[in-house]
Amino acid sequence: MFAQPVFSASRHIRSGASQIFSEGIATLGLLLVIALVSRARTTAIPYAVAAYIVGAYWFTSSTSFANPAVTVARSLTDTFAGIRPSDVPGFLLGETVGTIVAALLIGWLLSEKSMQEMPHSGEDHGHAQTVGGGDDVVVAD
Repeated sequence: MFAQPVFSASRHIRSGASQIFSEGIATLGLLLVIALVSRARTTAIPYAVAAYIVGAYWFTSSTSFANPAVTVARSLTDTFAGIRPSDVPGFLLGETVGTIVAALLIGWLLSEKSMQEMPHSGEDHGHAQTVGGGDDVVVAD
């Protein structure tokens, strides 16, 4: 495509602590978005993920792909999105640490104890009933 070879090792330098940290933050955030939005409305997950990736592209220096398979694939292309093969281990480290922190944080946030300790507004919103397939629309009566 675009007269480029199918595989060519990237020469784009993407190294350093800021890149690794940013990839960890991007991974952590992406997993939090998926886990927390899936609890509220599963049909919104694709939109939430897309919005997060667009935002993370701007607030991290890693371009926030947050995916080991994509990281390796990016090392095999010398396009603007490429990652120099010698920089791949740093990205994978950031993604691994981000995943571990996300798993711990999600486990804590969604634990039974944490859910019980969440503050309530004290207002009576009536009874809610689900309409449709289960997670589409909630109507209060």
